[in-house]
Amino acid sequence: MKYSNPATLAIIVFVSIELLAGCAGMGNRLEPPRISLAGIQPQEFTGLETVFRIQLRVFNTNDMDLNVKGIQADLEINGKPFATGVSKVETKIPAFESALVPVTVYSSVIDIFRSIQGLQKAEQLAYRLKGKLRLSGEGTMSSSLPFDSVGRVTLTDSKALQQ
Repeated sequence: MKYSNPATLAIIVFVSIELLAGCAGMGNRLEPPRISLAGIQPQEFTGLETVFRIQLRVFNTNDMDLNVKGIQADLEINGKPFATGVSKVETKIPAFESALVPVTVYSSVIDIFRSIQGLQKAEQLAYRLKGKLRLSGEGTMSSSLPFDSVGRVTLTDSKALQQ
């Protein structure tokens, strides 16, 4: 479009900027959750794949509830890919509280061997969790919250890995 009047162009630009700024300010800005590995249990062994059930401790540091409808997670152990998975989990995590969220993850035999290489000498297991928490509900501009966390589990306490 061609505008002959500079005042008309200025008004259109001003209104457009205001509309964009208004849309950006709508909704609540949510902080990514803090997530830690709370447990891991093998569920099923097949020829080339193992199914694990991991428990994730999800900390909601927001001042509003998180209505979780699912979670996608990738687990690395000792800096190497170990397992990946998704779970449809409908749970509500109240503001400033935490909840355990189960996730089914899958690992190939090759990834398991790469990850546990050198474990007999190690006293701690280093892990990294990456993924997205999928949300449902009103008032949130984002339908997912990414997370990326690291931690360690002491191997001498075998109960730390099973719950």
